[in-house]
Amino acid sequence: MSKTKKLILSALFLSIGVVLPLATGQIKEIGDSLLPMHLPVMLCGLVCGYGYGGAVGFILPFLRALTFGMPPAYPNAVWMAMELCTYGFVIGFLYGKAVKKNMPCLLLSLSVSMIAGRIVWGVSKAVLLGIGGSSLTVHAFVMGGFIDAFPGIVLQFILIPTVMSIAQRLRKDGLII
Repeated sequence: MSKTKKLILSALFLSIGVVLPLATGQIKEIGDSLLPMHLPVMLCGLVCGYGYGGAVGFILPFLRALTFGMPPAYPNAVWMAMELCTYGFVIGFLYGKAVKKNMPCLLLSLSVSMIAGRIVWGVSKAVLLGIGGSSLTVHAFVMGGFIDAFPGIVLQFILIPTVMSIAQRLRKDGLII
């Protein structure tokens, strides 16, 4: 895929990432549960590669903070930028290095990126909260990263393989380049 096509697709994924959270009505609790910004970042990493996925993931929270005021620029957008950058980079890197671009490789890449992203989220949040005089407890990490996010995790395991499967089928049929 050409660099121009990757840039255009990255801009598309970035745009989707800006708009998709509006489906949650800008309600923080729903967004924290469904994780709408994760989907386009991970898809960008899969389709365009780790560099583009990481860049889109890093830029997206700041762009949303500037345009909609959500998430708050500091500290939320900062730790989200680290988290989303990790998702886009890791999933793109692992899937890009896979010999076969099949469903098991996709699911493994998705799983590892989810774990890595949550670790980076927890560390980033702990550091930024520590700077502000607060702390992130293990309970808050587990609740925010896994329990509250469970519907979004399930959604990612359903939508990302589905979208990738449809895209591969369309590419194979010559309907997309």
